[in-house]
Amino acid sequence: MPYRRVLLKLSGEALMGEQSYGIDPSVIQRIAAEIAGVVAQGTEMAVVVGGGNIFRGLKGAAAGMDRATADYVGMLATVMNAMTLQDALERQQAPCRVQTAIAMQEVAEPYIRRRAMRHLENGRVVIFGGGCGNPFFTTDTTAALRAAEIGAQVVFKATKVDGVYNKDPACFSDAVRYETLSFQEVLRGELAVMDSTAIALCKDNGIPIVVFNLFEAGNIARAIAGEPVGTTVHPELTPR
Repeated sequence: MPYRRVLLKLSGEALMGEQSYGIDPSVIQRIAAEIAGVVAQGTEMAVVVGGGNIFRGLKGAAAGMDRATADYVGMLATVMNAMTLQDALERQQAPCRVQTAIAMQEVAEPYIRRRAMRHLENGRVVIFGGGCGNPFFTTDTTAALRAAEIGAQVVFKATKVDGVYNKDPACFSDAVRYETLSFQEVLRGELAVMDSTAIALCKDNGIPIVVFNLFEAGNIARAIAGEPVGTTVHPELTPR
């Protein structure tokens, strides 16, 4: 594998599969099997999981909730997803730890950077739940932050689409997918890769981002093997 240590960002919506809410057991088992296979080959993997399949802070705020309160509820939803993924990984015989930015020691470890890095060095998957512990920040930003903290070489964002497009492919049949982009192009074009805070964090720390389709079987392993799946956002300017 070309990468020693990686961070995988899973959206909460991706865990729903074809359902309208919650977690599809078959989807999370497939994801766990792919992660376990990659880790068995020697790659150190951390995971940040979203909570949009259960609760999304922005939607709660739009419905009249206090924004900070809504974001905290969303953080708790990410912990539910993290614990579910941990269970699926352990059934694949993959050692795993959940660390949360909001203390809940009965079910997970508190986030401690050096402990997380030691887990990775010992071959354990580390799942970061609870976002970054603060409202007004997305799990995309959490992924970029944790990647920088643990020294990840790349951020893999697994989504429902197969890369970054110049416009919404669900609405426009002539949408064009990019193979490579620079951070400057993403920020200048306001392209839907991650939020601007996450992009800035990765840019400042020289961490590339790979966006790919989670629902194509084997894509996690292909991405980590360095195969050209999805769209790669490079720290330096590259031709598209």
